[in-house]
Amino acid sequence: MPRQRTNSALDEYELAVDEIVAGCDGDLRAALRALMLLNERLEQRLEEMSEVHPPHQRLH
Repeated sequence: MPRQRTNSALDEYELAVDEIVAGCDGDLRAALRALMLLNERLEQRLEEMSEVHPPHQRLH
């Protein structure tokens, strides 16, 4: 059953979660696993980017 939309800032997250779960055929465990794998991949890319372009040190 689709969720009723409100003007809440969380609506986009609710819709994204619904889409992810639907993409995993309603399997919450598979949806969580997919999100964890995606997060791990994004962390790896961020680390790789930091190695290529190190962040500037702040001057105090």
